[in-house]
Amino acid sequence: MSSTPLALFVGLPTPTISNDEFALFRDTNPLGLFVGRRNQREPEQTKRLIDRFREAVGRDDAPVFTDQEGGRVQHLDAGPWPLFRSFGQFAELARRDFDLGKKALRLSSQAMGAMMTELGLSSGCSPVLDLVFETTSAVIGARSFGPDPDFIAALGREVVDGLLETGNMPVMKHIPGHGRATLDSHKERPVVDASRETLTATDFKPFVALKDTPWAMVAHVVYSAYDAELPASISPVMHDVIRKDMGYDGVLISDCIFMQSLSGTLPERVAQVLDAGFDIALHSHGDVRESEAAAKAARPLTDAALARIAAGKARLGTLKVDVRAAHQQVEDMFASAPAA
Repeated sequence: MSSTPLALFVGLPTPTISNDEFALFRDTNPLGLFVGRRNQREPEQTKRLIDRFREAVGRDDAPVFTDQEGGRVQHLDAGPWPLFRSFGQFAELARRDFDLGKKALRLSSQAMGAMMTELGLSSGCSPVLDLVFETTSAVIGARSFGPDPDFIAALGREVVDGLLETGNMPVMKHIPGHGRATLDSHKERPVVDASRETLTATDFKPFVALKDTPWAMVAHVVYSAYDAELPASISPVMHDVIRKDMGYDGVLISDCIFMQSLSGTLPERVAQVLDAGFDIALHSHGDVRESEAAAKAARPLTDAALARIAAGKARLGTLKVDVRAAHQQVEDMFASAPAA
Protein backbone atom coordinates (compact mmCIF):
# COMPACT_ATOMS: atom_id res chain seq x y z
CA MET A 1 0.00 0.00 0.00
CA SER A 2 1.28 3.44 -0.92
CA SER A 3 1.70 5.80 2.02
CA THR A 4 0.09 8.48 -0.17
CA PRO A 5 -3.65 7.88 -0.56
CA LEU A 6 -5.19 7.28 -3.96
CA ALA A 7 -6.98 10.23 -5.57
CA LEU A 8 -10.27 8.37 -5.16
CA PHE A 9 -13.37 8.19 -3.00
CA VAL A 10 -15.02 4.76 -2.85
CA GLY A 11 -18.56 3.75 -1.93
CA LEU A 12 -20.41 0.78 -0.48
CA PRO A 13 -23.63 -1.08 -1.33
CA THR A 14 -24.60 -1.88 2.29
CA PRO A 15 -24.45 -0.40 5.83
CA THR A 16 -21.39 -2.50 6.71
CA ILE A 17 -17.89 -3.06 5.36
CA SER A 18 -17.32 -6.69 4.42
CA ASN A 19 -14.04 -8.47 5.05
CA ASP A 20 -13.27 -8.31 1.31
CA GLU A 21 -13.95 -4.56 1.25
CA PHE A 22 -11.85 -4.03 4.35
CA ALA A 23 -8.94 -5.87 2.73
CA LEU A 24 -9.33 -3.90 -0.50
CA PHE A 25 -9.34 -0.55 1.29
CA ARG A 26 -6.38 -1.63 3.43
CA ASP A 27 -4.37 -2.68 0.40
CA THR A 28 -5.24 0.20 -1.95
CA ASN A 29 -5.62 3.17 0.47
CA PRO A 30 -8.31 5.29 -1.23
CA LEU A 31 -8.42 8.84 0.10
CA GLY A 32 -12.01 8.71 1.31
CA LEU A 33 -15.38 7.00 1.58
CA PHE A 34 -18.73 8.28 0.33
CA VAL A 35 -21.77 7.02 2.23
CA GLY A 36 -25.36 7.42 1.10
CA ARG A 37 -28.80 6.77 2.47
CA ARG A 38 -28.32 3.03 1.87
CA ASN A 39 -25.35 3.01 4.25
CA GLN A 40 -26.75 4.92 7.22
CA ARG A 41 -29.43 3.60 9.55
CA GLU A 42 -28.81 5.29 12.92
CA PRO A 43 -25.98 7.15 14.66
CA GLU A 44 -24.09 4.27 16.30
CA GLN A 45 -24.16 2.19 13.12
CA THR A 46 -22.89 5.15 11.07
CA LYS A 47 -20.08 5.75 13.57
CA ARG A 48 -19.04 2.07 13.42
CA LEU A 49 -19.02 2.15 9.63
CA ILE A 50 -16.83 5.26 9.57
CA ASP A 51 -14.45 3.87 12.19
CA ARG A 52 -14.07 0.63 10.26
CA PHE A 53 -13.17 2.45 7.04
CA ARG A 54 -10.61 4.56 8.86
CA GLU A 55 -9.17 1.45 10.49
CA ALA A 56 -8.85 -0.16 7.05
CA VAL A 57 -6.90 2.71 5.49
CA GLY A 58 -4.92 3.41 8.67
CA ARG A 59 -5.85 7.11 8.87
CA ASP A 60 -8.11 8.34 11.67
CA ASP A 61 -8.78 11.54 9.73
CA ALA A 62 -9.65 9.86 6.41
CA PRO A 63 -12.50 11.91 4.90
CA VAL A 64 -15.97 10.37 4.88
CA PHE A 65 -18.53 12.34 2.86
CA THR A 66 -22.29 12.10 2.34
CA ASP A 67 -24.97 14.18 0.60
CA GLN A 68 -26.64 16.37 3.19
CA GLU A 69 -27.97 19.60 1.73
CA GLY A 70 -31.49 19.66 3.21
CA GLY A 71 -34.78 19.20 1.41
CA ARG A 72 -34.92 16.13 -0.81
CA VAL A 73 -31.14 15.66 -0.74
CA GLN A 74 -30.33 14.62 2.81
CA HIS A 75 -29.03 11.13 3.39
CA LEU A 76 -29.39 11.39 7.16
CA ASP A 77 -33.16 11.10 7.02
CA ALA A 78 -33.88 8.03 9.15
CA GLY A 79 -33.99 7.24 12.85
CA PRO A 80 -33.43 10.14 15.25
CA TRP A 81 -31.97 12.66 12.78
CA PRO A 82 -33.91 15.91 12.33
CA LEU A 83 -35.02 16.85 8.82
CA PHE A 84 -33.63 20.09 7.43
CA ARG A 85 -35.25 22.54 5.03
CA SER A 86 -34.19 22.98 1.40
CA PHE A 87 -32.14 25.90 0.16
CA GLY A 88 -35.17 26.97 -1.87
CA GLN A 89 -37.13 27.43 1.36
CA PHE A 90 -34.37 29.52 2.90
CA ALA A 91 -34.30 31.61 -0.27
CA GLU A 92 -38.03 32.26 0.04
CA LEU A 93 -37.54 33.37 3.64
CA ALA A 94 -34.64 35.63 2.67
CA ARG A 95 -36.72 37.29 -0.05
CA ARG A 96 -39.24 38.23 2.64
CA ASP A 97 -36.65 39.21 5.27
CA PHE A 98 -33.07 39.04 4.04
CA ASP A 99 -31.37 39.30 7.43
CA LEU A 100 -33.69 36.73 9.01
CA GLY A 101 -33.15 34.36 6.09
CA LYS A 102 -29.39 34.60 6.41
CA LYS A 103 -29.53 34.14 10.18
CA ALA A 104 -31.78 31.07 9.89
CA LEU A 105 -29.58 29.54 7.20
CA ARG A 106 -26.39 30.09 9.20
CA LEU A 107 -27.93 28.45 12.27
CA SER A 108 -29.31 25.56 10.22
CA SER A 109 -25.91 25.05 8.62
CA GLN A 110 -24.26 25.03 12.04
CA ALA A 111 -26.79 22.48 13.29
CA MET A 112 -26.32 20.27 10.26
CA GLY A 113 -22.54 20.59 10.39
CA ALA A 114 -22.43 19.77 14.10
CA MET A 115 -24.68 16.74 13.56
CA MET A 116 -22.34 15.37 10.89
CA THR A 117 -19.17 16.17 12.82
CA GLU A 118 -20.51 14.34 15.88
CA LEU A 119 -21.06 11.26 13.71
CA GLY A 120 -17.55 11.42 12.26
CA LEU A 121 -18.76 12.57 8.84
CA SER A 122 -16.34 15.02 7.26
CA SER A 123 -18.74 16.69 4.82
CA GLY A 124 -22.29 16.76 3.47
CA CYS A 125 -21.15 18.03 0.05
CA SER A 126 -22.91 21.37 0.37
CA PRO A 127 -23.77 24.12 -0.62
CA VAL A 128 -25.34 24.00 -4.07
CA LEU A 129 -24.44 27.25 -5.85
CA ASP A 130 -26.12 26.46 -9.17
CA LEU A 131 -28.56 28.98 -10.60
CA VAL A 132 -32.05 27.78 -11.42
CA PHE A 133 -34.21 28.90 -14.36
CA GLU A 134 -37.56 27.79 -15.80
CA THR A 135 -35.66 25.53 -18.20
CA THR A 136 -33.28 24.05 -15.60
CA SER A 137 -33.39 20.28 -15.16
CA ALA A 138 -35.56 19.24 -12.23
CA VAL A 139 -32.48 17.55 -10.73
CA ILE A 140 -31.61 20.99 -9.32
CA GLY A 141 -34.98 22.55 -8.44
CA ALA A 142 -35.32 23.58 -4.78
CA ARG A 143 -31.70 22.61 -4.18
CA SER A 144 -30.86 26.06 -5.59
CA PHE A 145 -31.24 29.48 -3.99
CA GLY A 146 -32.66 30.86 -7.26
CA PRO A 147 -31.62 32.69 -10.47
CA ASP A 148 -29.69 35.65 -9.01
CA PRO A 149 -25.93 34.97 -8.67
CA ASP A 150 -25.34 37.69 -6.09
CA PHE A 151 -28.24 36.44 -3.93
CA ILE A 152 -26.90 32.89 -4.23
CA ALA A 153 -23.41 33.99 -3.22
CA ALA A 154 -24.73 35.85 -0.17
CA LEU A 155 -26.72 32.86 1.07
CA GLY A 156 -24.03 30.37 0.08
CA ARG A 157 -21.60 32.25 2.29
CA GLU A 158 -23.79 31.50 5.34
CA VAL A 159 -23.65 27.78 4.55
CA VAL A 160 -19.90 27.72 3.93
CA ASP A 161 -19.08 29.62 7.10
CA GLY A 162 -21.63 27.78 9.25
CA LEU A 163 -20.24 24.40 8.23
CA LEU A 164 -16.62 25.45 8.70
CA GLU A 165 -17.35 26.77 12.18
CA THR A 166 -18.55 23.33 13.30
CA GLY A 167 -15.63 21.41 11.80
CA ASN A 168 -17.51 20.18 8.73
CA MET A 169 -16.05 20.65 5.26
CA PRO A 170 -18.12 22.67 2.78
CA VAL A 171 -18.02 21.44 -0.83
CA MET A 172 -19.56 23.92 -3.27
CA LYS A 173 -21.23 22.35 -6.26
CA HIS A 174 -21.56 21.89 -9.14
CA ILE A 175 -18.69 24.11 -10.34
CA PRO A 176 -18.73 25.90 -12.79
CA GLY A 177 -22.56 25.72 -12.72
CA HIS A 178 -25.28 23.18 -13.55
CA GLY A 179 -28.12 25.70 -13.76
CA ARG A 180 -28.37 26.12 -17.53
CA ALA A 181 -28.40 22.37 -18.09
CA THR A 182 -31.84 21.22 -19.24
CA LEU A 183 -30.94 17.53 -18.85
CA ASP A 184 -30.13 15.49 -15.74
CA SER A 185 -26.43 14.54 -15.85
CA HIS A 186 -27.26 11.40 -13.85
CA LYS A 187 -29.03 10.11 -16.97
CA GLU A 188 -27.73 12.04 -20.00
CA ARG A 189 -24.95 14.38 -21.11
CA PRO A 190 -26.18 17.98 -20.81
CA VAL A 191 -24.78 20.59 -23.19
CA VAL A 192 -24.88 24.29 -22.27
CA ASP A 193 -24.50 26.57 -25.28
CA ALA A 194 -24.40 29.92 -23.44
CA SER A 195 -21.59 32.29 -24.39
CA ARG A 196 -18.50 32.81 -22.30
CA GLU A 197 -19.72 36.31 -21.47
CA THR A 198 -23.08 35.01 -20.23
CA LEU A 199 -21.54 32.23 -18.15
CA THR A 200 -19.01 34.58 -16.57
CA ALA A 201 -21.73 37.07 -15.64
CA THR A 202 -24.16 34.47 -14.25
CA ASP A 203 -23.42 30.79 -13.60
CA PHE A 204 -19.74 31.19 -12.76
CA LYS A 205 -20.28 34.20 -10.50
CA PRO A 206 -21.32 32.52 -7.20
CA PHE A 207 -18.37 30.13 -7.41
CA VAL A 208 -15.96 33.01 -8.00
CA ALA A 209 -17.49 34.93 -5.08
CA LEU A 210 -16.96 31.91 -2.81
CA LYS A 211 -13.67 30.73 -4.28
CA ASP A 212 -12.20 30.56 -0.77
CA THR A 213 -14.41 27.48 -0.12
CA PRO A 214 -11.90 24.65 0.52
CA TRP A 215 -13.53 22.04 -1.76
CA ALA A 216 -15.64 22.10 -4.93
CA MET A 217 -17.41 19.37 -6.91
CA VAL A 218 -17.15 19.54 -10.70
CA ALA A 219 -20.22 19.22 -12.94
CA HIS A 220 -20.62 16.56 -15.63
CA VAL A 221 -21.88 19.29 -18.01
CA VAL A 222 -20.52 20.31 -21.43
CA TYR A 223 -19.93 24.07 -21.83
CA SER A 224 -19.65 24.33 -25.60
CA ALA A 225 -18.25 27.87 -25.57
CA TYR A 226 -15.10 26.35 -24.03
CA ASP A 227 -15.09 22.62 -24.91
CA ALA A 228 -17.74 21.33 -27.30
CA GLU A 229 -17.06 17.66 -26.60
CA LEU A 230 -16.20 16.88 -22.99
CA PRO A 231 -18.08 17.49 -19.73
CA ALA A 232 -16.25 19.85 -17.38
CA SER A 233 -15.31 16.99 -15.03
CA ILE A 234 -13.10 15.33 -17.67
CA SER A 235 -12.08 18.39 -19.68
CA PRO A 236 -8.52 19.75 -19.38
CA VAL A 237 -9.86 22.97 -20.90
CA MET A 238 -12.48 23.36 -18.18
CA HIS A 239 -9.93 22.46 -15.52
CA ASP A 240 -7.91 25.47 -16.65
CA VAL A 241 -11.03 27.66 -16.79
CA ILE A 242 -11.80 26.80 -13.16
CA ARG A 243 -8.22 27.18 -11.97
CA LYS A 244 -7.17 30.21 -14.02
CA ASP A 245 -10.21 32.14 -15.25
CA MET A 246 -12.29 31.56 -12.10
CA GLY A 247 -9.28 31.64 -9.78
CA TYR A 248 -10.23 28.58 -7.76
CA ASP A 249 -7.34 26.92 -5.89
CA GLY A 250 -9.18 24.56 -3.55
CA VAL A 251 -9.66 20.80 -3.83
CA LEU A 252 -11.52 19.75 -6.99
CA ILE A 253 -13.44 16.46 -6.85
CA SER A 254 -15.58 15.15 -9.69
CA ASP A 255 -19.27 14.48 -9.38
CA CYS A 256 -19.97 10.75 -9.18
CA ILE A 257 -18.41 8.86 -12.07
CA PHE A 258 -21.36 6.45 -12.21
CA MET A 259 -23.47 9.24 -13.74
CA GLN A 260 -24.36 8.66 -17.37
CA SER A 261 -23.09 11.99 -18.65
CA LEU A 262 -19.74 10.18 -18.71
CA SER A 263 -18.95 7.24 -21.00
CA GLY A 264 -16.57 4.31 -20.93
CA THR A 265 -15.85 1.79 -18.19
CA LEU A 266 -15.52 2.86 -14.56
CA PRO A 267 -11.71 2.61 -14.67
CA GLU A 268 -11.70 4.70 -17.85
CA ARG A 269 -13.85 7.33 -16.13
CA VAL A 270 -11.48 7.50 -13.16
CA ALA A 271 -8.57 8.00 -15.55
CA GLN A 272 -10.47 10.65 -17.53
CA VAL A 273 -11.08 12.73 -14.39
CA LEU A 274 -7.47 12.53 -13.21
CA ASP A 275 -5.98 12.97 -16.69
CA ALA A 276 -7.94 16.23 -17.01
CA GLY A 277 -6.04 17.54 -13.99
CA PHE A 278 -8.68 17.28 -11.27
CA ASP A 279 -7.59 16.25 -7.80
CA ILE A 280 -9.98 13.39 -6.98
CA ALA A 281 -12.45 11.06 -8.71
CA LEU A 282 -15.67 10.29 -6.83
CA HIS A 283 -16.77 6.65 -7.05
CA SER A 284 -19.70 7.05 -4.69
CA HIS A 285 -21.18 3.55 -4.69
CA GLY A 286 -20.61 0.14 -6.21
CA ASP A 287 -19.59 -3.31 -5.08
CA VAL A 288 -16.13 -4.55 -4.16
CA ARG A 289 -15.28 -5.57 -7.75
CA GLU A 290 -16.14 -2.11 -9.06
CA SER A 291 -14.17 -0.44 -6.26
CA GLU A 292 -11.19 -2.66 -7.04
CA ALA A 293 -11.34 -1.70 -10.72
CA ALA A 294 -11.59 1.99 -9.86
CA ALA A 295 -8.65 1.73 -7.45
CA LYS A 296 -6.47 0.11 -10.12
CA ALA A 297 -7.15 3.06 -12.43
CA ALA A 298 -6.49 5.69 -9.78
CA ARG A 299 -3.12 7.08 -8.79
CA PRO A 300 -1.67 8.65 -5.63
CA LEU A 301 -2.71 12.18 -4.81
CA THR A 302 -0.38 14.84 -6.17
CA ASP A 303 1.64 17.04 -3.85
CA ALA A 304 -0.53 19.98 -4.91
CA ALA A 305 -3.71 18.09 -4.00
CA LEU A 306 -2.28 17.08 -0.63
CA ALA A 307 -1.44 20.72 0.08
CA ARG A 308 -4.96 21.83 -0.84
CA ILE A 309 -6.48 19.17 1.41
CA ALA A 310 -4.25 20.23 4.30
CA ALA A 311 -5.12 23.91 3.80
CA GLY A 312 -8.82 23.09 3.95
CA LYS A 313 -8.46 21.04 7.15
CA ALA A 314 -6.61 23.92 8.80
CA ARG A 315 -9.75 26.06 8.45
CA LEU A 316 -12.08 23.72 10.35
CA GLY A 317 -13.47 25.16 13.57
CA THR A 318 -14.59 23.54 16.80
CA LEU A 319 -17.93 25.24 17.51
CA LYS A 320 -20.26 23.01 19.56
CA VAL A 321 -23.98 23.22 18.81
CA ASP A 322 -27.06 21.70 20.41
CA VAL A 323 -28.38 20.27 17.17
CA ARG A 324 -32.01 19.81 18.15
CA ALA A 325 -32.25 23.17 19.92
CA ALA A 326 -30.74 24.97 16.93
CA HIS A 327 -32.98 23.11 14.51
CA GLN A 328 -36.04 24.09 16.55
CA GLN A 329 -34.88 27.70 16.65
CA VAL A 330 -34.72 27.70 12.86
CA GLU A 331 -38.26 26.32 12.67
CA ASP A 332 -39.39 29.07 15.04
CA MET A 333 -37.84 31.66 12.75
CA PHE A 334 -39.87 30.35 9.83
CA ALA A 335 -43.03 30.34 11.93
CA SER A 336 -42.54 33.95 13.03
CA ALA A 337 -41.45 35.32 9.65
CA PRO A 338 -43.53 37.95 7.83
CA ALA A 339 -46.11 36.54 5.43
CA ALA A 340 -45.18 36.30 1.76
